Amino acid sequence: MSLKNIAVSSLVLTCAATAIVLAQSTRAPALTSSVFDWTALAAKPTPSGSVRKCFQAPTALLEELECHVTTLNPGQDPHPAHRHPEEELYVIKEGTVEIAVDGELRQVGAGSVIFAAANQPHGIRNAGPAPAVYHVIKWRTPKAPSAQPLP
Repeated sequence: MSLKNIAVSSLVLTCAATAIVLAQSTRAPALTSSVFDWTALAAKPTPSGSVRKCFQAPTALLEELECHVTTLNPGQDPHPAHRHPEEELYVIKEGTVEIAVDGELRQVGAGSVIFAAANQPHGIRNAGPAPAVYHVIKWRTPKAPSAQPLP
């Protein structure tokens, strides 16, 4: 290997190492064991109801873990059907929701759990006469695929 090739290889390795260090230094601190008291979570109004943000941060095992609680007014949805590279879990706390998962509509109530797989189309709306409240837990791993737009 020539001195020029060695110098270029060293420069590439130095740049890669610097990029890794910068990426790690700008990463938010990892979430540790915590308690998120319902009474301390401020409800932020949205056009369709409200949302309470619990957390959104990396953990020791995940690139990102997010949890929020959505309250939907009757007949409302938080946004159109969509898909994203993260997996997502909904835990219905109150009310009745209609969930569209990969083209299939289902109505479920309090205590139900819904799993939306990575990049599968899904959407949710309040199908009942009273507010619907549900927890959303979403996570991202290094294996998360790229986002795919809806057709």
